[in-house]
Amino acid sequence: QVQLVESGGGLVQPGGSLRLSCVYSGSTLDYYGIGWFRQAPGKEREGVACVASSGGSTYYVDSVKGRFTISRDNAKNTVYLQMNSLKPEDTAVYYCAAEAPPVTLCGVVAASYNYWGQGTQVTVSS
Repeated sequence: QVQLVESGGGLVQPGGSLRLSCVYSGSTLDYYGIGWFRQAPGKEREGVACVASSGGSTYYVDSVKGRFTISRDNAKNTVYLQMNSLKPEDTAVYYCAAEAPPVTLCGVVAASYNYWGQGTQVTVSS
């Protein structure tokens, strides 16, 4: 059974940083692309970033480029989302998701992802 578990969310002041973790288990998820998505209250789910199975290919939505960094450690079955220079508009529930292989170049179209975590709340507020 495939499981994805997010952690690392919390309350942070504008300009602060958080690192989210997504631990995956089950199947051979090392070969899956992993994406981070977020959903703010009253808004649709939005793709944020993704990383291909090898870790060599990444993608970021324009609003987080230069501030967020996605990485993966297959030895630890973990994908990270380092978030710096956080803004109030980054407030949302953040989800990680897994896209079945082959994933050479990843994208953040939610319908492409097969498995989802339960989410972790990120609140950016003073």
